[in-house]
Amino acid sequence: MEQQTFIGRQPVMDAKQQIIGYEFFFRHNQEAQSAVFVDDIKNCASVLLSTIDQMHDEWKLGEKLAFINVNAEMLASELIELMPPQKTVLEILRHVVVDDAVIERCKVLKELKYKIALDNPHLSNAPDALASLADFIKIDYQSVDEKSALKLFMHYNDPSVKLVAEKLETYEQFKSCQEIGFKCYQGYYFSRPETIAAKVINPSFDSVLHILNLVSQDADNDLIEAGFKRDATLSFKLLRYINSVGFGLSCEVQSLNHAFSILGRNQLYRWLTLLMVTAGNNSTSPVLMKTSITRGRLTELLGEGYFEKRDRDNLFIVGVFSLLDAILKMPMDDVLEKLQLPETINDALNKREGIYGPFLKLTEACEEANSSEILALAESLQLDAAKVNQSHIAALAWTESLGI
Repeated sequence: MEQQTFIGRQPVMDAKQQIIGYEFFFRHNQEAQSAVFVDDIKNCASVLLSTIDQMHDEWKLGEKLAFINVNAEMLASELIELMPPQKTVLEILRHVVVDDAVIERCKVLKELKYKIALDNPHLSNAPDALASLADFIKIDYQSVDEKSALKLFMHYNDPSVKLVAEKLETYEQFKSCQEIGFKCYQGYYFSRPETIAAKVINPSFDSVLHILNLVSQDADNDLIEAGFKRDATLSFKLLRYINSVGFGLSCEVQSLNHAFSILGRNQLYRWLTLLMVTAGNNSTSPVLMKTSITRGRLTELLGEGYFEKRDRDNLFIVGVFSLLDAILKMPMDDVLEKLQLPETINDALNKREGIYGPFLKLTEACEEANSSEILALAESLQLDAAKVNQSHIAALAWTESLGI
């Protein structure tokens, strides 16, 4: 079997739940597991360099940082300098034996404007000389109790370093770390609310839901425009999205009727899905909104060789709506009762089955960085690592282009 290296990701967030960067994971198939370190860094550099044009001149993830895991050999290699400085955080893995050479190399990389992160230095007994060079220090919340987390926070807390509480799986863990004083967070707690019991949809979402159902019923444009007038901010948001770089129009759309005529009903529904996940600006965390939109774009890109345009729009809807239960704080069954969606979309959202289900599952596997699942799903869909990785980074860049 050909060596395959798949990229996974996890967002790193600030106290306002804004994404400040992504930790990228490089997962190999079994044959590639024994590859030497040079292959690791070459794969890392190849994936990033091939999917982000002119990476040193234009970092298409905006102000986002790329956290890249490195061992001692990778850290020492000149190949590491293929990464763009200022946007790259080199995360030194906990099993690295820190000696004078490692410390000196970190000093050189810092002079080159690279940032340094330490992976749970308390588990590796990393010396304070290395900690003093760190821009980020990560604490695995699953490996400590609350008292120990506070003790570690007090030990490493310094104005020059950002402490990251990672592997947070619940909102309770997130709140606990907030109270301790952590300023950065990592983990998929935001997409897994503990209590999903809402019976009534927030009015800000309900307005979009009303328009979505009008479009699916092929209602007249006048009725759809009246639906927008129920919430003045919706027209502004729709026009902003349509006029964004991600849509790629050559002229500016200035009115709803103009938008209706250009988009058509399928495209209008697609863009309304964005309004649905971004309607609750005050109730939905920014990371949850961006993750759902990235899911939509990645699911669409993964299926572009299999489906016609209409079905690719459905793939986008499946990906975006896959987190509606978390966004609306309502069980997915209840959400789908309020949306008039085709059975093929319902099957994907409810059971991850049907013609769209495998593409959504692969998108989710990329978030979890589950190498065996990514490989199995990619093989079943006859997608190689290059296609999956390029689609993955392209989806992240597209989401950034929307300016959300």
